[in-house]
Amino acid sequence: MSIATGIGSMPGTDFAESLRLVMGEVGDFPYVPELPARGVHAGMIGRTLAVLEGLEADLQPDGWRVGVGEGADQRRARSLLAQDLDVAEELAGTHEGLLKLQVTGPLTLAASVERPRGDKMLADHGARREIAESLAEGLRAHVADARRRFPQAELVVQVDEPSIVPVLTGGIPTASGFSRHRSVHPPEADALLRLVTEAISGAGARPVVHSCAPDVPVELLTGAGFTAISSDLSLARPDDIWAESFEQGVDLWLGVVPSTDTAGVTDKALVTRIAAFFGRFGFDEEAYAARLVVTPTCGLAGASPAWARQALVLAQRVAAG
Repeated sequence: MSIATGIGSMPGTDFAESLRLVMGEVGDFPYVPELPARGVHAGMIGRTLAVLEGLEADLQPDGWRVGVGEGADQRRARSLLAQDLDVAEELAGTHEGLLKLQVTGPLTLAASVERPRGDKMLADHGARREIAESLAEGLRAHVADARRRFPQAELVVQVDEPSIVPVLTGGIPTASGFSRHRSVHPPEADALLRLVTEAISGAGARPVVHSCAPDVPVELLTGAGFTAISSDLSLARPDDIWAESFEQGVDLWLGVVPSTDTAGVTDKALVTRIAAFFGRFGFDEEAYAARLVVTPTCGLAGASPAWARQALVLAQRVAAG
């Protein structure tokens, strides 16, 4: 039998309510939700900057910038994360089984955060390395804190890399908007990702990567040490690399439930889509069921509260077959 979970983000601003919903609908594999509607401090970038170790940041007119001292915004992001974890500990501190945290990955982080004098950290090799090392070090402490709060849980850290494809292909615009940053070549991307996966594994958690971009670099992510790849099934080309990765022991988390309000979606149709995907590679249900996690296609922040609940319900039904 498969299991279900969500990607991370949820609509609304009430953390306790969102966590109760998650626990109620995907209780076999709950996650600490993100609520970006509360502002930039609670969004995926602000949330991850709260985890960094040894690298301070502040919110500038053009967005988050490092190297300018810890500002009120980073302090607020850290305080908000700590408050959420306190609530999560109260509601799920005795949870047994899988429990997921989410952070932004080093490539997307470098493409989103500015250097002290402007432009993205992506522009500089040393800056890219610096932010990846800061994230890795921060994750060691973050996982240790989570292990103290949830002592009976099997911790999973989902590394979100929505910008990985444009980072690898030179698709991130410069500050002027008139050109693009140079592509980060696979060997360097591998090294940056490995800093994070090794930190997560070394802290006793399981590293998983999520990207809802098309043409996910499956081979790169597999080689970097992730134990599962989470993606939008509708964007996954039926290439043999998926089968090769699966045969190497990397589990597949398939996003099949729409992440925004959609009518006419049935669990039977989604089960059929998953079976057809694995069937292309000669895998029957017996081969993949225990290694499949069913999810929405992406985060649910853009969904109505009613659909957010329904999406998790559908994911659970699909997982149950």
